[in-house]
Amino acid sequence: MEEALQPLLTVLHEVSDLGRARALLAWDERTKMPPGGAGVRAEQIATLTRLRHVRLGSDELGELLDRAEAGLDSAPRDSFGASVVRVSRREWSKARRVPADLRAEIARVTSLAERAWEDARERADFAAFLPHLERVIELKRRYIECFEVEHPYDALLDDFEPGMRTAELEPVLTRVRDGTVELLSEITSRPQSVDASCLYGDFPVERQVELARQITARLPLQPGTWRIDETVHPFATGIGISDLRITTRFEPGYVGTSLWAVIHEVGHAIYQNGIAAELERTPLCRSASLGFDESQSRLWENWVGRSRPFLAHIHPLLAEFFPERFAGTDREALYRAANRVQPSLIRIEADEVTYNLHIALRFELEVDLFTGRLAPADLPAAWAQRMSDYLGIEVPDDGVGVLQDAHWSAGSFGYFPTYTLGNVIAAQLWDLARAELPDLDEQLADGELEPLAAYLGERIYRLGGKLEPAELIVRVAGGPLDPEPLLRQLRQKFGEIYQLE
Repeated sequence: MEEALQPLLTVLHEVSDLGRARALLAWDERTKMPPGGAGVRAEQIATLTRLRHVRLGSDELGELLDRAEAGLDSAPRDSFGASVVRVSRREWSKARRVPADLRAEIARVTSLAERAWEDARERADFAAFLPHLERVIELKRRYIECFEVEHPYDALLDDFEPGMRTAELEPVLTRVRDGTVELLSEITSRPQSVDASCLYGDFPVERQVELARQITARLPLQPGTWRIDETVHPFATGIGISDLRITTRFEPGYVGTSLWAVIHEVGHAIYQNGIAAELERTPLCRSASLGFDESQSRLWENWVGRSRPFLAHIHPLLAEFFPERFAGTDREALYRAANRVQPSLIRIEADEVTYNLHIALRFELEVDLFTGRLAPADLPAAWAQRMSDYLGIEVPDDGVGVLQDAHWSAGSFGYFPTYTLGNVIAAQLWDLARAELPDLDEQLADGELEPLAAYLGERIYRLGGKLEPAELIVRVAGGPLDPEPLLRQLRQKFGEIYQLE
């Protein structure tokens, strides 16, 4: 088996290196690159994308897969050899369906579109961005045509949630949406309010930067494996298991963006950091899916980062950095402020209750776009209507409306649902962690986060992409995706804060 695997791994290492180099260029584009570099950077990314795609879909790789597979009949499904062959064949088969020139053109166009989006967002000018968006959508339609699917959205979703179909996804998102609308209605009907004023004020960016570094250093990442940089839209990229690029943005008038956005992105990095070393430079060196990946960003951001115990732990640090806002704020007030429910325009600043309504809105618009029920030019009006319907707020301009996220400029249609899937998975995992780590609250209060990371690492992180998400959730939770734990936990937490019956 080793003899058959080694030639395969040699090619897979090259494919991985090309992909990671492309990711590094994309990270630099969003953090360090001067604006004048946009044109040539788009071509560089397109070249790497084409080279990787050709190598991935090559006849040579197919032959190597056949040889390796022949010697793996008795290997366990989650063994290294069986997993690397199965996952590689899946990627090879998909690559064979998509012309390399199309893949490269998507990379080139989306790179340029992201720069156009940044400018349009700054000026709240959807009309300026529309031609770029239309071109991206046109290319994604051509991508969909490469596959035989029941629903056009299936091809987009499968890139982020392997094996999942729109017909499976819709009932989960609908149940979360409807349960959230009901809970939000109860909360907003209560007379009491939550004071979140301690999170607003004058927060010098240079102090926020240092706070973000100290918060990250307290989280369970291996030292020497990460860095933090500023960007327009926060993200995290793993160039390798021990090369993690975390980004965030800082708002001078609101400390919550830097605090919880950083913890969110660190959650992604913790997952990558925990993948078994033997999976490096293979298709297995990644999360099981974006839903599982988001389960960790959401779990560390909200289930840990907004919990009473952890906020009690970091309260002295906040008071040290910003004494005028937090020295006179007790820990319970900080907890309530961190968990205020307030329908808002911006998704990445949304509270736990309303967050999934932002995702429902985006998912429904994406489905309408690719089924022909909605034209790209009509997105702002459709966006505003759903914001009114679900969150009860009006959209003052497109900069804080349809232009607020980078995902569509990047061509990442099919990505948004993974945030709600992540919340659903995180809630299922949290029930299990609480049952198996009876001292979890005490550990969080003491800043001892390694036991939780080790628990999750053993069950999820170390496996990387060995199993499809549907398999992994059954293995870990004993059953399929289930939105009920999420809705129950939200009701328990916010029912206490808002004294719901």
